[in-house]
Order: sequence, then C-alpha cells, then structure tokens
Amino acid sequence: MAPVALVELLAGAALVALVLYDVFQSVVVPRYTTRALRLAPAFLDGFWDCWRWLGRRMKPGEQREDFLGAFAPLSILLTLILWTLALILGYGLVLHGLQDQVRPPVSDPASALYLAAVSLFTIGYGDFVPVGLAARITALAAGASGLAVVALVLSLLFNLHASFQRREVQVLVLEGRAGTPPSGVTLLETYASLGMLSDLPGLFATWETWAAEVLESHRAYPILPFFRSSHEGQSWVSALGAILDAATLLLTTVEGPARGPAEMLHRMGVHTLADLNVWCGLKCGPEVGVERADWEAARQRLASVGFQVRDSEEAWRSFRRARSDYGGPLNSMARHLLIPPAAWIGDRPLGHHLTRPQAEAEGRPAPAPAGCTHLDQIQKVTPGARGCEECLRTGDRWVHLRLCLVCGRATSTLLRTSTRPATR
Repeated sequence: MAPVALVELLAGAALVALVLYDVFQSVVVPRYTTRALRLAPAFLDGFWDCWRWLGRRMKPGEQREDFLGAFAPLSILLTLILWTLALILGYGLVLHGLQDQVRPPVSDPASALYLAAVSLFTIGYGDFVPVGLAARITALAAGASGLAVVALVLSLLFNLHASFQRREVQVLVLEGRAGTPPSGVTLLETYASLGMLSDLPGLFATWETWAAEVLESHRAYPILPFFRSSHEGQSWVSALGAILDAATLLLTTVEGPARGPAEMLHRMGVHTLADLNVWCGLKCGPEVGVERADWEAARQRLASVGFQVRDSEEAWRSFRRARSDYGGPLNSMARHLLIPPAAWIGDRPLGHHLTRPQAEAEGRPAPAPAGCTHLDQIQKVTPGARGCEECLRTGDRWVHLRLCLVCGRATSTLLRTSTRPATR
C-alpha cells in the first residue's frame, strides 16, 4: 500500500472513531462527560455565541423569544448533519485509500465520497462495488453506523422532549402562584393571602426534587438548558430563582413555617446553579443581585400580608449572605441564556430606584446633579392616600411634587396643600 493511501486510511479511521465516540458520549452515556476530542460541544458553544449575538440585537419581545427558541431544535438537526458529513468524509478517506479493492476503482476523492455516502445511507446503486475484504467491511460499517446514528438521535429527541415537559410542568404551575415573570415575594404573598402557608413545606420539597432532576438531565444532555418555555415571560432559570428567593426570604427576613424544607431547597438550588455554571464554562463570583431598597420594599410587602418581619439590619445581613450563595450563578446563567428579565434576576438595571441620599448612604455613586432628563417617563398619578396630616389641616387641593427615582431630582410630589398664596 502506498504511503499516501496509508495516511488516508489512518486519517479516515481516526475521524470515524472520533465521530462515533462523540455520538456515544452525547447520546448513549446518561451523565456529564469530558469535552475533550468532542465535536458536538464545540459546535454547540460556537453556534450559541453566534445565535446569541444576533438575538441581543433584536428588540425584546415575542419575535426575539421565537428566534432564541429555535436554537435548540435547530442545533440538534445541525449536529446530526455535522456527524453525517464527518462520517462521509471519514469513510470516504478510508475507501479512497482502498481504491484498488473497489470496482471500478475510486481513483478520485469525489467518487470515494459518493461511495461512502451511498453506503452510509444504505442506498447502494451498484455503480461502485467493493470486492476486497477491507473495502467490504468498510461499506458494511458505514451502513451500520449511518442507521445507528439516526436511530440514536431519534431516541435522544424523545428523551429531550420528555425531560423538557417534566421541567415545564412545574414552571407553569408556579405561574399562578408567583406571577409572570415569577417572583419569590409574590409567591409568599400569594400563599399568605390565601391561607396556604402550611403547604409551603410540600412546595419546597417538590422544587428540591425538581432542581435535582434539572441538574441531572441538563448536565447529561447539554442542549436541554437552551430549550425555552413555550409561555411568554417564563423560564426555568427565573422559576428556580423565584423559588430560591422565596426560601431565602423565609429563612432570613420573616418568621414563618417550612424553615427546614426551605433550607434543603436552598442547598439543592445552590448546588444546581453552581454545577450548571461550571458545565457552561461561566465565571462568576459572589453576588447578591438585590439592592437594599428593593429588599426593604419586599420586606414591607410581606409585612403587609401578615408575616412577622425580623430586625432590618440583622435580616439584611443574613439575606445578603444567603443570596450571595446563588445570586452570581443565577444571574450569570440568566445572562448566558438571555432569559426574559424577572424580579431580581437577569439583565435588569440595578440601582435605578436610588435617590441621591440613598446612594450616598450606601456608598454608591450619587446621581448626577444636572436637571432631570426622565420627564418623558412620568405617568399620571391618582391619589391613593389621605396625604400629609399637616397639609390636610390647612390644604384643600392636590398638587404634584414628584421625585425622579433615576437621577434623584425633585420634579413633583403628590400632596395636599392650601389654595392660599404661599411663600416659596
């Protein structure tokens, strides 16, 4: 055998072995495996970077979600095509190296690729016939591997859709309890207002099992995290974040039942997000992801529905410690997958609620002292309270004196004042 033919034979055999190894690791092995010498993970990472780059340049909305939602099914199809083309190339190299064992001889690369393709798809027109032992074994191996790859990908689709449906059932159940997009504060408010606090232990236990299933299935099948919810404003990432926020608030901010199940859910959720971040190659540090003013507002909301709240300073310190365990990985995953922003989760502006005094008190950069440039965002205000008691004693009409929550400039605020001329 000529040296060139030997090189083609070895290179083709190596490529075929690489593809079959990748198919075995991606489809057959039901666990996380190494990415070394793998085609599918490298293709998935590169393709998602390009797809996300295009998605970020689209306006948030239904069209963007449809575009991002097409990524996972399209990736499966393209991965199958990639494996098929690589197998055709590998078997083509082998058959070209064994050209003397084919009648008529496949003297050119195009004929060798053609013979490899018809063997892989088991078409067999008979215009090229392997007559040597090695060539016949190669043609039979090509036909068997072609059928095996297609069958395995079909079985993978069934497994993926089954895992996706199990995941989304709980996400949809959460919608009626935590809102759209989901919020941990809303979840606790709903259970308190409906007198369902005794059901929280069962809820947290269910979601602890759900988080374990997500970790197992999403690490075993790398394409699963990219399957997006079919309902607007929903995402498995934001659902996990909302249920973890509810458990964290229950552990740190208010007195309530289900502290044991909440702690177990917190541990499982932290484990899930940390492992998925490592699997995705995302780098993130400890991050609370919630501003003090947002947390204070949540604390007041929970107090208003009957929760006994804890001391503000101590509770805030506990909340910061507990949420920093998963806040960074949660937001990192949300940004990586471009999920719809939710309360305390994803690409939403932080600090937008801070006035100048609040920013200075927390050691943050104060808003610029220039005039307010956000007047176009002002909406109509309807009085919802009696107003300042001192003003009520002397006033008889409402005026607007608002404070911009972005730059801290006073534009107007709603209060009751006197119709008599006043010294400004």
